[in-house]
Amino acid sequence: MSNWQNSPAMRYEAHYGDRVVRCFSDRPKGVDQILREAVAAKPDGEALVDNGRRFTYAEMDRIVDSVAAGLVARGVVPGDRIALLLGNRAEFAFALFGAMRAGAAIVPLNTREQKPEIVFNVQDSGAKILFFEGNLSERIPDAATVPTLTHRFAVGDAVAGAEPFDALTAPAAPVATPEFDQEATAVILYTSGTTGKPKGAMLTQMSMVTSALHYEFCLGLRGDDRALMAVPSTHVTGLVAILLSMVRVGGATIFQTVFKAADFLALAAKEKATYTLMVPAMYNLCMLQASFDDYDLSAWRIGAYGGSPMPIATLRKLAEKLPNLQLSNVYGSTETTSPSTITPLGQVEAKIDTVGTPVPCCDIKIVDDDGVEVPRGETGEVWIAGGHVGCGYWNNPVATQANFTAGYWRSGDIGAMTEDGYLKILDRKKDMINRAGYKVYSAEVEDVLAHHPNIGEAAVVAEPDPVLGEKTHAFVLTKNGPLTVDEIKAFCRERLSDYKVPDFVTFVDQPLPRNANGKILKRILRTSVN
Repeated sequence: MSNWQNSPAMRYEAHYGDRVVRCFSDRPKGVDQILREAVAAKPDGEALVDNGRRFTYAEMDRIVDSVAAGLVARGVVPGDRIALLLGNRAEFAFALFGAMRAGAAIVPLNTREQKPEIVFNVQDSGAKILFFEGNLSERIPDAATVPTLTHRFAVGDAVAGAEPFDALTAPAAPVATPEFDQEATAVILYTSGTTGKPKGAMLTQMSMVTSALHYEFCLGLRGDDRALMAVPSTHVTGLVAILLSMVRVGGATIFQTVFKAADFLALAAKEKATYTLMVPAMYNLCMLQASFDDYDLSAWRIGAYGGSPMPIATLRKLAEKLPNLQLSNVYGSTETTSPSTITPLGQVEAKIDTVGTPVPCCDIKIVDDDGVEVPRGETGEVWIAGGHVGCGYWNNPVATQANFTAGYWRSGDIGAMTEDGYLKILDRKKDMINRAGYKVYSAEVEDVLAHHPNIGEAAVVAEPDPVLGEKTHAFVLTKNGPLTVDEIKAFCRERLSDYKVPDFVTFVDQPLPRNANGKILKRILRTSVN
């Protein structure tokens, strides 16, 4: 029995070959239809706010039309991939919806990624078009390494060999929206796995639409909401929970280029923001601002969070400072297009030891090592199915087969379902470090360290941090003489996103502890830093 009252009508449908999943009966056919419906309902409503620039839905739609026409003129056909190395700005929305209108899929790339990461993602996805921040031109893949890339568009600074984004925004005749299946891939989001090899999670038109409807219904989003996007737009949270959900209800998205707590508070007050979804560390940083009480945040009514637990002290302090703010815990992942469970508004403190209850279209099973569902209250791996779950991993059938069973995505999280239908997460994906909401997989960092000519072996674990939640701690055994912490960080910084660079490095003079099978005993290393 669902814990959601008066849920929209649902039904089971067959999708992706062999899956039967729960879906909303009445839903838009795709991402572009969500925008078209918002434009028809609120053409003069404010859609995007970006550093003083403001766009109504009608203005946004005109630019999206132009971008789509420009992409088609440059050879884009349905199914092509378009990479977006863009920060939180209006051009991200224009490129996203322009690609959708042209029938293409987008490949969001975090602006903190370094050149090797970007090269891999562009190569693996076979992207034909790349939109990028002009000031990041040194990270753009060389033409010889990405032969599929036929056009580049620079946003902001002019870059030799790239067209300016404005070349796509001149008024153009609208393109005919191609007919494509709801199962078509809409977004490929690369997520590092425990093997260190990034996998491109395929989010479909249907999964994107379903998740936007989940946010609308479960959080009570509405047309007068104004969402402040402080998380990256290239992350599934910013992409779906903020941008797409706001377009779905006809609300406004307010972009913050880079999260800084003081700037966030000032922007939230100025724009009368009503809705956010952030990690607890970001709320904590806001509460630590001495100027917190100076801002009028009375419009802020929904504060969703995910990625790690919210300390009860923070919950109560937020309730004291902002009595109109209702909090909600959201649990999800890239593969599930974000929300699989949400805590109903007003229940966070009562359900503080859970991550919420399954959203309407979500089916969760707790399964033991033999693939047998366990009774409520018992622990096992969390398996997730529903219309919001993506269809697999791009160009990686082995990973798809290993991570999906009969339509259920095997999360790797260990959890239990309470008697009243709330999910508890007891352990996280193996070796994943949550640094202020950014996922850092230790295997990926260890792989980079292994390529250093003077490192014999290395292991990476989480170190608790009162502000960011966790930081990254590397244990290193050198081969040929001493190394410095700065040398190791500089080596990593050239090859990894800045948030993946180890915060701490401990040099050891003995081989790392291993079990009888030769596996490093990270629990011993964790004990030394906790």
